[in-house]
Amino acid sequence: MEQGVLSRINGPDDLRSLDRSELSELANDIRHLIIDTVSRNGGHLAASLGVVELTIALHRVFHSPDDKIIWDVGHQCYAHKILTGRRDLFPRLRQYGGLSGFPKRAESIHDAFDTGHSSTSISAALGMCIARDMQGKHYKVIAVIGDGSLTGGMAFEAMNHAGDLKKDLLVILNDNKMSISPNVGALSTYLNRIISGQFYNRMKREIEMVLRSIPQIGTHMVKMAGRLDEAIKSLVVPGIMFEELGFKYIGPIPGHNLMTLIDTLEAVKRFQRPVVLHVLTQKGKGYTPAELKPSAYHSASPFIVESGSFKLQKDKGQPSYTQVFSQTLIKIAQQNSKIVGITAAMPEGTGLDRFAQVFPERFFDVGIAEQHAVTLAAGMACQGLRPVVSIYSTFLQRAYDQILHDVCLQNLPVIFAIDRAGLVGEDGPTHQGSFDLSYLRPMPNLILMAPKDENELQHMLYTATLYEGPVAIRYPRGNGLGVSLDETLSLLPIGRGEVVRRGEDLTLIAIGSMVSPAFTAAERLADEGIRAQVINARFVKPLDRELILQAARRTGRLITIEENVLPAGFGSAVLELLEQEGLWSSVRVRRCGIPEQFMAFGPRRALMEELGLSETGIVSVARQMCSLEESAVGCWKEPF
Repeated sequence: MEQGVLSRINGPDDLRSLDRSELSELANDIRHLIIDTVSRNGGHLAASLGVVELTIALHRVFHSPDDKIIWDVGHQCYAHKILTGRRDLFPRLRQYGGLSGFPKRAESIHDAFDTGHSSTSISAALGMCIARDMQGKHYKVIAVIGDGSLTGGMAFEAMNHAGDLKKDLLVILNDNKMSISPNVGALSTYLNRIISGQFYNRMKREIEMVLRSIPQIGTHMVKMAGRLDEAIKSLVVPGIMFEELGFKYIGPIPGHNLMTLIDTLEAVKRFQRPVVLHVLTQKGKGYTPAELKPSAYHSASPFIVESGSFKLQKDKGQPSYTQVFSQTLIKIAQQNSKIVGITAAMPEGTGLDRFAQVFPERFFDVGIAEQHAVTLAAGMACQGLRPVVSIYSTFLQRAYDQILHDVCLQNLPVIFAIDRAGLVGEDGPTHQGSFDLSYLRPMPNLILMAPKDENELQHMLYTATLYEGPVAIRYPRGNGLGVSLDETLSLLPIGRGEVVRRGEDLTLIAIGSMVSPAFTAAERLADEGIRAQVINARFVKPLDRELILQAARRTGRLITIEENVLPAGFGSAVLELLEQEGLWSSVRVRRCGIPEQFMAFGPRRALMEELGLSETGIVSVARQMCSLEESAVGCWKEPF
């Protein structure tokens, strides 16, 4: 399938043997392979297309794996994977058992650091620099960070430290003027000013006009003023901020001009101090649909290359949980002027973009700064507002201390809308939202709940806005179950579950996304003569103690089911309750959930089947518990 120069590249050494005239053809070959693969598998298209030339230049000039290249976030690493011996494996990108969509040390010696969350690259790179110097080695360390990731405070903490230590470190600022959503904040404004140089250019033109108007000596003075050009530039344009942090600033330079990139990197390579190289790139470069709508192709589903249209269209009659959250929040905010929405650079992903359209003055996108988002909300709540902080499960864990210390300790009415909870599929272990029940459950004062469907989500959100304390609602990625949505929002009693099916032989206690498969499993069990009761727990904290204890005493058999890791999760909470009530020896318990491990990437359905978190897996455990078969197959279980 492969043609041209790319077919000769099996590693970085092959790249360095190419004639310079062949590099542009190589860039085209790489783009074609990326577009073809992502069109079939889905993936991070726009970011990877934007750094093809930069990746080629990096591997041409530096010598991986001896030199260390760290990709911040890592969703732009596709060209890097192709050039570092994984070209033939690339068609299996993000497929079960195939290549990860992010850098992974276990996958290749050329992946210097596992990434997936933003703003970590400079810290990791500085750590490698310190280790290098302590061991008397001499390799180069390069951190490639986007302008979006640079809004994360951790990046500046690292730069502050790096500038102080004066280590030999190259930070490449890949500036494409947007992350997943358009960047916000003073830093973005500053970078745009660097790029445009409008103030500098206008000042320069005006000074030249004045000098030339001076009779006889004007032209001579213009030539003399040229010597002051760099001094003026350093004052009014670019890297004075980086220079003050202790970095040598170079740029901005065009990020799609291979010769300029290579020559600049060769020059920068000779520096023995911290350097920021500012590179201007275009997301989606080389594929028109992605250039025009880079956010749509940030994490793209499979698409038709010729038209750019996506193959998988969502069912218009089956809204996603994100959409239901968004429309419900708007509905509540129309009646409650204290409601404000906060997100960390994910307005589209969380659904808050629609809230922002209706209430622009009540919407706050803080950039990639989850810690700030949470404490900002705490400050708002202190003064009477009702902030709703919508962040993906995997990213909210970055603000653990702020939730605990700034919100829960003060018992503030902040609402956490935790999107993408549970397994999210092809993005893999860095993005699986499988830990939130466990990291939130121990926090005092926090109410923690999960809806069985999209209709219950809207009632939970309404309930949270009326509660005088912190509340977290976690819900999964993707479409809801297609249930009808109540017109009138109802207040749910805190800490009360519901029985959704009666039974006498055993009880399935499910939370959130697991209620539906538990109910279907109970129907199958009924056909086999096993009468299973199904409880929709609703609340992980506080538990419905009365309902669970009644079920334990009546059926004597409990199966807890959760889309979360088992340690410290929902099932653990049920076990603790039984221990407190002295029922630990008289009730048989099985916990179904995610084992204590990082889940691989692959289709969510396949992962759930593997874990036994499906109708079939639940049925198997129930049969075993009722002694109708010797062992359960496919379900992670643990006897109490």
